[in-house]
Amino acid sequence: MQILDKRQAMSTWPLLRLGFRPFFLLGSTLAALAVPLWVFALLGDGITAQPLGGWLAWHRHELVFGFAGAIIAGFLLTAVQTWTGRPGLSGKSLGVLVVIWLAARLAWWTGSPPLLMTANLMFFACVALVMAHQLWAVRQTRNYPIVAVLVLLLGADLLTQLGLQQANDGWQRQGVWAAVWLVAAMMGLIGGRVIPFFTQRGLGRAAAVQPWAWLDWALLIVTVSLAILYASGLALQVHAWLGLVFIALAAGHGIRLLRWFDRGLLKEPLLWSLHVAYAWLAMACFGMALWHFGLLGSVSLALHAFTVGALGGLILAMLARVSLGHTGRPLVLPQGFAWAFVLLNLGSLFRVLAVSFWHQPALWLAAACWAGAFAQYLFCYAPMLWRTRADGHPG
Repeated sequence: MQILDKRQAMSTWPLLRLGFRPFFLLGSTLAALAVPLWVFALLGDGITAQPLGGWLAWHRHELVFGFAGAIIAGFLLTAVQTWTGRPGLSGKSLGVLVVIWLAARLAWWTGSPPLLMTANLMFFACVALVMAHQLWAVRQTRNYPIVAVLVLLLGADLLTQLGLQQANDGWQRQGVWAAVWLVAAMMGLIGGRVIPFFTQRGLGRAAAVQPWAWLDWALLIVTVSLAILYASGLALQVHAWLGLVFIALAAGHGIRLLRWFDRGLLKEPLLWSLHVAYAWLAMACFGMALWHFGLLGSVSLALHAFTVGALGGLILAMLARVSLGHTGRPLVLPQGFAWAFVLLNLGSLFRVLAVSFWHQPALWLAAACWAGAFAQYLFCYAPMLWRTRADGHPG
């Protein structure tokens, strides 16, 4: 894929100038549509069309590999330009990657398992190759673990796709659960850098909280190891020793939150939204520990604490800030947008806490809150993504 330089960017359609533009837009659109569609398919009547492998296979794949995959790609393909000082993927090359992602989403409805597998694996392979090329060109070893996680995500998707082709639900679950914890590893890796930095910049503090390298590496290695255990199928069973591992993870993320905390962030939605989402990650790890100790009846509650509260919350918070900064606008939320963060977290509470005793209404409310939060992002931010930067710079 060709990497276009900044001089060419001004002649490129704004939506294809940097990776965050198309993938933030498309990922958020998928998020806003996919969860209500899943709940309607699960609880409603009258849907006759079926994606390949059925609605459950589609739901658990698309919210991790489709939605989270798009946002991760958009963020990394944009951030690598800052990290390396080299122009990011743009123009026709970025357009090809967008088409591959779209083909992977549409392939669920074509009846062609080979097309579904090929498009999904091509997407992650291309993102990993672009990132590897950019980082290797300047020998930026600090970010090599990001490429490793992307390659493992490719492997997790391969396992999931093989499960779909062979109608093997076990392989599908192993692949999706592995991907969940690989995404958690990426969140810990990137979040550990940007949350204290954004907090320091947002509050005008003299310096960001310095990371503890040993803790950063421990969280990354343990989380990736868990993903590998899930891929093997071992972690899908209740094991008390895994409960201890998850307790350690929850404690590690909790320590980070305590070190990052500054009372001033409570007044800034762009900041508290990041911290609350990261708190959901710690709570999800704690919930997984309870399940492995036999103290939580359904692992789904811990899973959705992660996928809705942590993953959805951190993505929405990052979208809101990164979209402003990279379109040349002041870091000031659009009027009323803080309610999107409130909606997202309300949806998390409905899905995790209320669904056990108020099942169907809680699912509908959770889906409505989730969809409303991402719909508000699209309403407020989509015009920024498809227009030129407010400051006239390329990108």
